[in-house]
Amino acid sequence: MEEKKMISEKELENVSGGIARIVNTGDYRDAAIRIAPGLSTMVIGTLPNGTMANATGRFVQADGRNWAEIDYPICGWIKGSILGFDY
Repeated sequence: MEEKKMISEKELENVSGGIARIVNTGDYRDAAIRIAPGLSTMVIGTLPNGTMANATGRFVQADGRNWAEIDYPICGWIKGSILGFDY
């Protein structure tokens, strides 16, 4: 079993509360992080499965999907289901 990386105090400086979640795409693909909610918006980065992400608590529906804003380890938007948000 892969050991999860702990967030250092330095990394926590950019986190403003929120909900810590583990990225789970359900397969081998990395999760796309987008500049705004929606499938047609620019991908600004990716996160591999098992990465800890911090959801800010902001959620939006776009393109028939729920999107969650994250602020760690990158600021952007991710499909909510990848972080276990099914609403």
